[in-house]
Parts: sequence; C-alpha cells; structure tokens
Amino acid sequence: MSTKKRYAHEWRESWEKVDTIRNAMRKYPNAEWFWWLDLNTFIMEPTYSLQSHIFSDLTKTTYRDINIYNPLNIAHPPNASYLDEITRSPVGDGLVSSINLIVPQDCGGFNLGSFLVRRSAWTDRLLDIWWDPVSYEQKHMEWEHKEQDALEYIYTNQPWVRSHLAFIPQRLCNSFPPGACGDKGDDPNIHYQENDRDFVVNMAGCEWGRDCWGEMYNYRQLSNKLNRSRWEKFKGWFSERKERREDNKENTEHPG
Repeated sequence: MSTKKRYAHEWRESWEKVDTIRNAMRKYPNAEWFWWLDLNTFIMEPTYSLQSHIFSDLTKTTYRDINIYNPLNIAHPPNASYLDEITRSPVGDGLVSSINLIVPQDCGGFNLGSFLVRRSAWTDRLLDIWWDPVSYEQKHMEWEHKEQDALEYIYTNQPWVRSHLAFIPQRLCNSFPPGACGDKGDDPNIHYQENDRDFVVNMAGCEWGRDCWGEMYNYRQLSNKLNRSRWEKFKGWFSERKERREDNKENTEHPG
C-alpha cells in the first residue's frame, strides 16, 4: 500500500506493478515465480495448486506464438535479417526454461490483472525498460491502458522480448464476468464458466459503471457454495428439503 501511494497521480495509477514485483523479489530471494493479482480479482478455487494448474506442463498451458490469439494484430514473428533464428521464430527456442513472463490476453490485448513472472536476468532487464521514466514521459499520454499498453509497445517494438514471453488462455488464470468484453458474458474463451470451475475471476472495468464490490460479493458467495464440504452440502440439501416440505404443508392447509 505504501508503494501504491507513490503512484496515486492520475496518470501513474497501476504503474506500481514494477515496484511491487521488485519488492517481492527482494523480500523472497528464494522464490522463482511471482504471481500478480489485481485487487478486483477473486480466487474462485482456493484448493487449486499453481503447480498442478499451470506450471506442471507449461508446454500445454501456454503458447508462444501470438498468432494463435492476436486481438491487436501484432505482426509476428519479427523478420528483420539481422535477428538470430530464435528471435525470428514464432515460438522462440520452444523451451519451457526460456519462459520468463506469462500473460493472458482479453478481447482488447494484453491483460495484466493476473500474470506470472519468473526471476531472471531477462526479467530485471524487462522491468527496467518497462518502467523507464523517459519512455513514460514521452508516451504515457498515448497509453490509455497505462502499463498494459507499455508492455504491448515493448513487445511490438523490442524483438528480444518475444522469445521469453508466453501467453496463457485467459480462463486458466483470469476469467471475466459478464460486462467485461461483452455484456452477455457468452464468450467461452473469456468469460467465467461455473461448470468448468474456473480458477480466478477478474472484475475488469467494473469501476466504469458497474458495482465492483457487488460483483466480488456475488462471486465469493458462489465460490463458497461450490467449495462446500460434503457435510455442508448435506446440511444445505436437508435444509432445502425441509423448507420445501413446510411450503407444501402450508399450501395444503391454506389452498388458494
């Protein structure tokens, strides 16, 4: 929170991500991966393990070629003749060990409500460039989505970034509620699916005409319901059955 206060200026809001990640890396020197979550996200399935849900097989849970889903129509891979073969490959070197940043995309491009970053020399370099004060002063008026637009700009214009960045299907770590990327909430690639027990819901854009904490409360209630123990489910079933029986009895005694 003390870091966030330094970014309270209108144009600097949400730029605290870089400082916060660096602070976390200093505080936990033995940790390899760091997971950023925005304040308006809710973990629907607290029993899920990040290891089993994402990290156990990054070749299946991530993709390197942005052309698989490319809402920004970024030309990929870069094809300048002076670049090496790995940089000009759509999937980099294809090795899991070279992935240092995992980002979901929504209907408008990169979404940093929930993303994962690995400790590495590459990451240190990226964080330096991402929050370069000169770039910020020159471009921040153009970057409507602030730090997200900045990362998209770096990805588009700095070929060395692409071979270490992987994308993750949005619903694996950053599902949206109805109202974000479509009022109906019917895009199976983007919107929360109760039957699939999606991991996280991000109330993206709720501050623009929606009720952030109302949405959070509703998803919290749903999560509590979905994650009830067997005993809690039995008590709920028994209580509902008792209520139905009492309603039927009242209707029988007082017909019409």
